Amino acid sequence: MTAKIDDDDGHNQANLSRAKLVQLTLLETIQSGAFAPGDRVHEVDVAKWLNVSRRPVRTAFRRLQADGLLVMEPWRGVIVAQLDQQQLIELYAIRRVLEGAAAGLAAQHASESQIATLNDIIAQADETTAVDERAELNQIFHQYIYAAAHNRYLLQALNTLRDAVVLLPSTTYALDGRHGEAEAVARHHIGEAEKAHLKMVIALEREQKHDKEGSH
Repeated sequence: MTAKIDDDDGHNQANLSRAKLVQLTLLETIQSGAFAPGDRVHEVDVAKWLNVSRRPVRTAFRRLQADGLLVMEPWRGVIVAQLDQQQLIELYAIRRVLEGAAAGLAAQHASESQIATLNDIIAQADETTAVDERAELNQIFHQYIYAAAHNRYLLQALNTLRDAVVLLPSTTYALDGRHGEAEAVARHHIGEAEKAHLKMVIALEREQKHDKEGSH
């Protein structure tokens, strides 16, 4: 890892504090799998790696602990959190609720261009057999579903949930049948969005027809 954060306030990326930059860098490192669940994260090593003092690293650690991504364990220190069975069940319970709401809102509010993009993503998934690429396309697909919901508060909640999802062990796309299942769900989302838009168009046409008849 060769990331580096300039310790000069005048050179902070996007005027973010050094602690925020450390937090984002560590989050990206966890998301990439470079820091896996159970790995120990040393404050001194992170400070040296990112070329900052230990104070912003300590602040970043506290924030990531508050988000549940890092935990403090006796005799081990700070480690990347590992989800137990109960946490996994709770995570998927809320994920079903939030993503179900996103799909429902996307079916109502997705624009034609968003629907076209979602169809393109599905087409790309159909053309690849690479597990990593399918997993990446799945993540992109869900992000577009979230955006198509057009609800900023739901998007915020889903993005917070996404941080917790990175703690899950690897991708389920390596399991037999997972791709077909995900594709079926994706196509259902798209189909519902198309149905919703069709209903809107029919209603609009009827309204316009009614207005024309009333004007004569």
